[in-house]
Amino acid sequence: MEPENPFGPLIGAERLAVRLLEPDLVLFDASVGAWRGADRRIPGARPFDLDGALSDHGSPLPHTMPTPARFEEAMRDLGLGEGDTVVVYDGAGIHSSARAWWMLRAMGFDRAAVLDGGLPAWQAAGLPLENTGPAYDGPRGSFTARPRPGLLVDADTVAAALTDPGAAVLDARSRERFAGTAPEPRPGLRGGHMPGAVNLPFTELRAPGGLMRPPGELREAFRASAGERERLYLSCGSGVTACVLALGAELAGYRQTAVYDGSWSEWGLPGTPDRPAVTGG
Repeated sequence: MEPENPFGPLIGAERLAVRLLEPDLVLFDASVGAWRGADRRIPGARPFDLDGALSDHGSPLPHTMPTPARFEEAMRDLGLGEGDTVVVYDGAGIHSSARAWWMLRAMGFDRAAVLDGGLPAWQAAGLPLENTGPAYDGPRGSFTARPRPGLLVDADTVAAALTDPGAAVLDARSRERFAGTAPEPRPGLRGGHMPGAVNLPFTELRAPGGLMRPPGELREAFRASAGERERLYLSCGSGVTACVLALGAELAGYRQTAVYDGSWSEWGLPGTPDRPAVTGG
């Protein structure tokens, strides 16, 4: 039997500080974009590089999940063992760290948590930092990928969910991008959203200060978007911040959740009439 996750899906900075030096705790920095490879880290953090080895660069879409074999190899290179517990953070707060957490779950690893508030919360608590980027040069780990079908889904699955009265497709992008009134950051994509999708910007799941909102408030936010539907399909720009919705849904008590891996980077491509886009709220 696998060891139980001692933290749940979310851990606070003060609690992590107490557990930081435990030998079976692996700390990953999953920062992307401007925060990737920054010259500071929580002590001992290793690079969960979503802009590098932890995405499939053979795909034309950004941040695509690598194959189980490649994911397993990357985790072993980072020293992750079968009995370890993982905490993931990122430099933006709660942004790309949730993607790393969801990828681990999709590969059968449940003993993972996201640092609530990320690096900003750690710094705000006055906790120590190292003046170096995330790195690892230790022994290889024993992690084995055990893929779980259904946690990461494709466009056809989402298209079916859009017409399923028991399912809700939630889009984590900003309200302006969802409505098509703001341009997409990736050139060439159409504006707007999938017909039948509902907008729930991932930023609205965070309280002032950057921490996740309490479970009751999260449940209210999801109920306002999904109604009584309990099966949730989550999308965003490239499958990253959709995982913030997945984290929020987990904290709110939802248990039938999937992330659309291609998200709007795939659905919004031009010349795809079988993937319609609409504008407006």
